[in-house]
Order: sequence, then C-alpha cells, then structure tokens
Amino acid sequence: METALQGIEHAYERSGKGLVLTVSYSPAYFDRFDEDLPESVALPAPKALAPFEDPELDTPDAVVHLASNTAQVVLGAEESLKGNKSTLNGVEQPDTALTDVFEIVDRRTGFVGDGLPAENAGDAEGVPADKVPEDAPLFMGFKSGFKKNQASEDRVTIQSGPFAGGTTQHISKLQLNLNQWYNQDDRWQREAKMFCPYHAENDVIEGTGDNLGTSSKIDDCKPVDETAREMGVVGHSQKSAAARENDTPIILRRDFNSTDGGQAGLHFLALQRGIGDFEKTRKAMNGTDVSKQSAVGQRNNNGILQYIRTERRGNYLVPPRSLRALPPAQPATNAQEVTDASS
Repeated sequence: METALQGIEHAYERSGKGLVLTVSYSPAYFDRFDEDLPESVALPAPKALAPFEDPELDTPDAVVHLASNTAQVVLGAEESLKGNKSTLNGVEQPDTALTDVFEIVDRRTGFVGDGLPAENAGDAEGVPADKVPEDAPLFMGFKSGFKKNQASEDRVTIQSGPFAGGTTQHISKLQLNLNQWYNQDDRWQREAKMFCPYHAENDVIEGTGDNLGTSSKIDDCKPVDETAREMGVVGHSQKSAAARENDTPIILRRDFNSTDGGQAGLHFLALQRGIGDFEKTRKAMNGTDVSKQSAVGQRNNNGILQYIRTERRGNYLVPPRSLRALPPAQPATNAQEVTDASS
C-alpha cells in the first residue's frame, strides 16, 4: 500500500498545482483490532446530526482523497493506484496497486473553483443553469472558503499519543435543491440565508463575495437570537460562527460540489482534532434553539437548511504519514520516529 501511494507522490509535487492526498480510516476498520483506539483519538461511529435528517452511515475501511487544480492529475493518480498505468507524468510507477489490498466500493467526484459550477450545471437535474453565476466557485453562487473562517492546521491536528500529527475527518454527502434556492428566493434572501440579514440589508456582498477578501465579515452581524427575533431569518455563516472557540474556527473545510448520480450535490469534507468539534459546529448550524424561540422554522429561514438534504455521513481518522498504511489501533509509541526515506 505504501509503495503504491509513493508511486503517485513521486510523479507530482505536493501542492495544488500537483497532487494533494490523504488516507483515512473508519471506526469500522479499527473495530477489527482487539485494542481500542487511544484516548487521544476522538473517533466515534457516524450518526445523524439533526432531528430532520436520516442519512445512510458510511462504514468503508478507508478513504483515499485525491485533490488537484488539474483534473487530469487526479484521474491519472486514480488509475495508477488501481494498477492501470506503468508511467505517470513521465515517472515509472511501481508494480503494485492499492486494489491489491482494497476493493473500491464507492467513488465520489467533484469540483470547486470560479466558473466550474456553471460549466457543469448541465450535467445534473434541477440546476437552473441560467441562474448559477458564471464566475461562482460553488453551486449556491457565493464564495465559501474564506481564509479567516478556517481553522489552522495546528488547531485540527491531534496533539498527543501515537497518532499525534494526524487529524480526524468527517465526510457527508449532501443533495442541493437549487431550483428552490434560485427560483423561490431573491438575491436579498439568498444573501441573508447564506451570510446574515445584516449583509443583505447593507449591500455588503458584491457578486459572489470576492470583495469580502479573506473573511466573510460575520462579526458585523448581530447575534443569532437577536436577528431571529427581529428579522425572522438567520444566516448559515452567522450560525456556524457560534461554534468558534476563542473567536477561532475549530474545523478546516475542504468541501466541493458534485454532479454524481446526475444530481447537484456537495461533498462536505471537514478536518478537525476530534469528531466532537465537527458535531459542535453542526449543532450550531442546526439552529435548534433559535427555531424554538422565534418565528424561524426548524429548516425554513434557518440558514440554508431547507435547501440541503444529508444523504450520507462518515467519520475517519487521518493518521500521520508514518502510519498511513494499514495502521493498528494501538501503534507502538515510537512509531513516529520511523523515517520514510522518501519524505
């Protein structure tokens, strides 16, 4: 397994221009061991995270996530991992494959970047192609990955124990109702529900939101409960900000859109020190307390909840590099002292 992974890493530099990959393992994988995971790893089994969702719970042994600014890089790396390429980017590939160890049970694809949603709108049902902004990086029309709204790598890194240097990963598969988003709501409503009513009232957002710079400027919004009482609507980003600790985000998002299965969707991939950090963030996004105390509904006018349906959820551990190939639940405490000659 390690040889196969090193093969594609030797072919491309580790960057967005080249290839970035992670390998992660589910609670189901670790259940095969007699020992439990160390206390320093918070990796519960996946579950529904809202009273209105009933997702399928993913339990594959492992997930390999390949990402690049160039689609051909991802596709080529995938074929190499399956043993179908002898050379990749001019680099000879090893005579071994990831599929010697694993059977592929699911394949999810997607994209994020200016203009890509509009370009791919015709590949999915229910996408009003004439409404998706031509320069939007995501289907819902706004910029999402603001640098100051992301946790640092240090904040999401496991700090102690044999898996120190790793992280946990949550992956959910969401279906989007874009017909309702674009045809039922006007621009004011979309801004208010994605960000907050303050932004909509004061014309804070231009186009897809590039003018906001590195921050969504959610600190300018009123508190969620106050907005709910006064406006009858609260914003998605406004709620999510309530999950911060010391005014700092606790999850690092790597989500991307998809047309898998001919449906407009979002693969929401988040990295965090422990899965509890993601669950805390999701609880804030649910806005359950707000819906009980105001005219805001459980889903209606409650951020973007009425436009998304959670189809699948899964939790995973991303080990440090030295343990990424089939790690035991309780690796030797000196495992990280092993140096990979190719690192």
